[in-house]
Amino acid sequence: MTGVTMGTVRDRYRDGVRELGGRQKTSKGAPAYSRWVNRWLGRRFAAAANVAGLTPNAVTGLSALLTFAAIATLATVRPTPLVGVLIGVGLALGYALDAADGQLARLQGTGSRSGEWLDHVVDAIKTASLHLAVLIAAFRYFTIDDAWLLVPLGYSVVSGVFFFTMTLTDQLRRSARGKETQFMAADGSSSTLYSLAVAPTDYGILCLALGLVGWQDVFVPVYTLLFVATAGFVLLALPKWYREIRTLG
Repeated sequence: MTGVTMGTVRDRYRDGVRELGGRQKTSKGAPAYSRWVNRWLGRRFAAAANVAGLTPNAVTGLSALLTFAAIATLATVRPTPLVGVLIGVGLALGYALDAADGQLARLQGTGSRSGEWLDHVVDAIKTASLHLAVLIAAFRYFTIDDAWLLVPLGYSVVSGVFFFTMTLTDQLRRSARGKETQFMAADGSSSTLYSLAVAPTDYGILCLALGLVGWQDVFVPVYTLLFVATAGFVLLALPKWYREIRTLG
């Protein structure tokens, strides 16, 4: 009986992964880590959550728990190499679960405005707090010129603007096209080269970079480069998004 039960569980899991493989959001504009790593992990977490009987909101809660535990650790615990790796793993798993909640909703047919609202609120809190945690950690534990503290402060501003404008632009696109759900893969995809080029703006890459916080001499230049790349992308994207929204009427 146990063998049959385990076989059924495996079949349900595989069926879920297979079904979600054909029901992905468009990869247009998606950077490399989110496109090829995080969505891959998200499908598997979503299929496992479905077998376990979890709701999308429960998965959102697990994502928030891992993410904010990692952010709190970053701000309050001296960043040794082990602590840094744990922070990076916690953020990366939280990000994968963030991808899984929407996929689980599609798999179960339970997508809702309240679920999307909850997901965006968690993302907004994460966006507002993550770089401030880096700022606190650098002030408390780094041996570095005080001028560098402007980097996480600026990164916090850039990330907040990026998240808000990207979310608003997507909502306005969907409203103009009369679609309640986010675009599926049939609506197109970005080239491999583009996904690799915008990889420095990817939250998943930032999670991995934060795993280096225990090695200050490596972390500081990597984090600074990601900030410069993200700021440059936002400066280029804002006028493009504005022109696009104007064409929507």
